[in-house]
Amino acid sequence: MTPTIKVVRGGWPSLAGGGVLAAIVVFLAAAPWFVFSPGDVTNLVTLFALIILGTTWNLMAGYGGLVSIGQQAFIGAGGYGVIKLADIAGLPIPVAVVAAGVVCAALALPTSFLLFRLVGGYFAIGTWVVAEVFKLVTQELPGFGGGSGLSLTAFQGVDRVTRIATVYYLALALAVLVVLATYVLMRSRIGLGLTAIRDDPTAAASLGVAVRRSRRIVYVAASGGAGLAGALIAVNGLRVSPDSMFSVQYTAFMIFIVVIGGLGTIEGPILGAVIFFALQQVLDSYGTWYLIALGAVAIAVVLLAPRGLWGLATRGRYEVFPVGHQVYPQGSPQEAQSVDFEVESRR
Repeated sequence: MTPTIKVVRGGWPSLAGGGVLAAIVVFLAAAPWFVFSPGDVTNLVTLFALIILGTTWNLMAGYGGLVSIGQQAFIGAGGYGVIKLADIAGLPIPVAVVAAGVVCAALALPTSFLLFRLVGGYFAIGTWVVAEVFKLVTQELPGFGGGSGLSLTAFQGVDRVTRIATVYYLALALAVLVVLATYVLMRSRIGLGLTAIRDDPTAAASLGVAVRRSRRIVYVAASGGAGLAGALIAVNGLRVSPDSMFSVQYTAFMIFIVVIGGLGTIEGPILGAVIFFALQQVLDSYGTWYLIALGAVAIAVVLLAPRGLWGLATRGRYEVFPVGHQVYPQGSPQEAQSVDFEVESRR
């Protein structure tokens, strides 16, 4: 007798986890008026920017198999872009932030045609070289403040509370949208192709997956996300400079967030960003010991939890953002062993 099977995606754990996340978002939306001080609200903008950076870098490396150490190129471009768009073009701050992300995605498209000639470690080094070129060009171009940078003047005349609230809610909304957009993308045909590319690009190509096109899509999307994060960092700090906005430390932050959270999961970068933000707030005053502590945490996670803290906590059995399917033999759920696999969501 041929056994019957049941194919499910998600289930009650996903619904429960989604409900918890929705409640957290509602709390964060209301908390500035009841719980947090203006200083706390400003710090939380940094957390939301880290979530965007971690999510988009994981989309590129964890799903697309592209390890970039040069995303600071687009963080800096987004920071400088939002100031130019707000101060010179006169766009409202929310529109300028989104437009800066779009500009960074547009810059990433021609850049990808150069970088995609490289593979593996050469690709990673190439992205770093591109970031340095972006930094040098920004320093030399007239109207960008040289080595001292630029200040944002679009908020002149706006009281401090209104300014902080505007940036906070914009950052919260963008962080939520980036995570949801990543989830929708990974449930699509492109997401299925990315999973195959991550596992074996040659085999994926032999099955008809457009490897180069799919990777270009995630590279452009991740660069746009980095631009959004850079724009948020700029409007939150009200000033940009080449050394701060094009710093390679942002890439180190993204790698740390994704590695400790869980590579190749949507939940991992969110968890990693929260942990990194907490460590940053607690240890930042300790100087060099802060960096040593971060390195020790990263080494411990890599050795003891190779799949990240999210993988360690869930053992791969639960997903708040389910992108795969599970197959259960019907009739004996106690003995059934689920087999996770990616299937095409659209026929």
